[in-house]
Amino acid sequence: MAALGKTDSKDLSRRNFLTVSLAASGGMLLGFPLSGARADTQPAKYVLRPEAFIRIDPDSHVTLIIPQQEMGQGVYTSLSQLLADELDVGFDRVTPEPAPPSDAIYGQPAGGGQGTGGSTSIRAFYTALRQVGASARAMLVQAAAQQWQVDPATLRTENGQVIDDAHNRKLDYGALASSAAKLPAPQNPKLKADKDLKLIGKSLKRLDTPDKVNGKAQFGIDVRFPGLKVATLMASPAVGGKVAGVDQDAAMKVNGVRQVVVLNDLVAVVGDHFWAARKGLSALNPQWNDGSNATRSSEQIMGELQTIAAKKGAVAKHEGDPDKGLTQDTRVDAIYQVAFLAHAPMEPMNFTVHVTPGACEMWGGSQVQASAQAAAAKTLGIPQDKVTFHNYMLGGGFGRRLDTDMVEKAVRIAQKVDGPVKVIWTREEDMRQDMYRPAYRNVMSAAINSQGKITAWTHRVAGGSVMVRMFGPLKNGVDEDALDGAMDTPYDIADRRIEYAEAEPRALRVGWWRGVAPNNTVFAGESLMDELAKKTGQDPVAFRLAHLNKSPRLKHALETAAKLSGWGGILPARQGRGVCAQFAFGTYIATVAEVAVDDDGQVHLKRITSVVDAGRVVNPDTLAAQVQGGLIFGITAALYGNITVKNGRIEQANFNDYRMLRINEAPVIDVHIVKSSEAPGGIGEPGCTAGPPSVINAIAAATGVRIRQLPVDRSLLAVGRTA
Repeated sequence: MAALGKTDSKDLSRRNFLTVSLAASGGMLLGFPLSGARADTQPAKYVLRPEAFIRIDPDSHVTLIIPQQEMGQGVYTSLSQLLADELDVGFDRVTPEPAPPSDAIYGQPAGGGQGTGGSTSIRAFYTALRQVGASARAMLVQAAAQQWQVDPATLRTENGQVIDDAHNRKLDYGALASSAAKLPAPQNPKLKADKDLKLIGKSLKRLDTPDKVNGKAQFGIDVRFPGLKVATLMASPAVGGKVAGVDQDAAMKVNGVRQVVVLNDLVAVVGDHFWAARKGLSALNPQWNDGSNATRSSEQIMGELQTIAAKKGAVAKHEGDPDKGLTQDTRVDAIYQVAFLAHAPMEPMNFTVHVTPGACEMWGGSQVQASAQAAAAKTLGIPQDKVTFHNYMLGGGFGRRLDTDMVEKAVRIAQKVDGPVKVIWTREEDMRQDMYRPAYRNVMSAAINSQGKITAWTHRVAGGSVMVRMFGPLKNGVDEDALDGAMDTPYDIADRRIEYAEAEPRALRVGWWRGVAPNNTVFAGESLMDELAKKTGQDPVAFRLAHLNKSPRLKHALETAAKLSGWGGILPARQGRGVCAQFAFGTYIATVAEVAVDDDGQVHLKRITSVVDAGRVVNPDTLAAQVQGGLIFGITAALYGNITVKNGRIEQANFNDYRMLRINEAPVIDVHIVKSSEAPGGIGEPGCTAGPPSVINAIAAATGVRIRQLPVDRSLLAVGRTA
């Protein structure tokens, strides 16, 4: 959105949102509670604190300050629906504004810092933001009651007005805002009954779409103002490497180049515009001492992963006696492996920074606003409140902007530059300096008895640990974050052992990637479920249903998906359907993929049917879009995604060698939403985890070839291939 209150955000940031005050124009500012309840509990009796605001102007226009970051998922709209519905204001009067950085104020209500990730936005704020709106509405009613000298219980609200039916009079919220702001916030406001909700549950048009269409929307890379310089950088292409030499004179001869910055592990060229900086960087021709990782290669890294995965790992969960079943019943052993993946967002990393004595001002987009602010402060050695952060929308996050390396590098460069500088990564730098989804190797075994029931299940996940990089050594050697999706299963399996084996790649930095651990564990688990069904001669859907007695919601979703997808219907040769049933991020999804595989081994996506039970849904259209996008994102990785290393350096550089699924290759995607009154589930990532296993299982049905390693090796699927 063009003007998401950047001036207001700047001012409020400097005041750190620590007080409530009347707007100069007589508007109202109201805060919400820091501690929150789970969405499936009754609203808690917590103290409302004045730190996240609803702003009501005299003309009754409402600005909603949104704690979560908009990065294409529609959170400005859905969170605004929660606030506006309980406030009882028309959606045409609402403008969302990004919250400034503050872990204390905008951290997720149930605990944790300020951050947008893990499909938590609706789950975390469903109750809390409704309470904010309800509390504000109660204050406005109280203000009207005092002005009219009547009992507030005799008044009602509708579309931004307080109405007194008995005396045929009404007041706009704008006229009441000033007096309402002086009242204490109700501590346990009554929320609307479901039947009275007007916005929640409706497919309202997104608030950020118009400005994204007309070009007014502002992302970090769009920052412009007089005197702004532009820089681009290159960091050591090998992890741990250092600058060995540069041709500074050649760079300075490029028209428009103003400055060269050389630090120990990176270089940057500052110019009048990006093209000058980019040409200057090429002329700079930096040379590198690659250090201890200079000889690392994918073959070496994956060989070490294989060795570590073959050994016993740290036990994270042990239930029953899985070894007994593996000994007595029919045993199936399998190993599934996934590759390193880049995030590759449409908007490459960038941050604009102006360093002044004892202070810093910066502009950009981050999934962790307060952490980004803290990273800048730490880099400069100044207090965090001396860093002003103007928050912009993100042109894609996918977990990449949960890190703050782009902030730290921009600040280090800006320290050497007189005045503000926008530091933009090239696409090549963005691809080669990512925090990559770890490559994982899953060593699994399962046993089935004569009745076709699973009697044992073991799953060892080996791979690099994001938790170790972010927070230090693991407790007892277990990374439960990497085991998400493996630790708990929706299936009726009593005897299980889950292990983790740390295998750091060293030549790559690993990070969270859309779908996090379940994009690996669900692929492995649902692939093994298909292999077990085949071993027993059972239909894959029927086999899963027989093991879902303790998960009726997933069972219903799977039955529905099978029916809607035409499961069991006859298909042409080398065409097949595959299924994935999963519970991840608080959401139940059953997905059926239909693919065709040509004689050369090329996979053609025909249709995907996904049935989603995400509990209470705020905006059905947004939910469907997130599932569709997630499916495409995950399937792209399954078919093409692979980051490789040679001589300590990432080999991929751009979309020519890090392939995306193209629009003409996208399948028909049918998303069906199950109506539910259960607590909201997350939706940004479950589609991403559902896509790969459903497609891989469909490939097996079409060709009889079981793919156990991603991305798909098409040569294995070609007709007449030799083993």
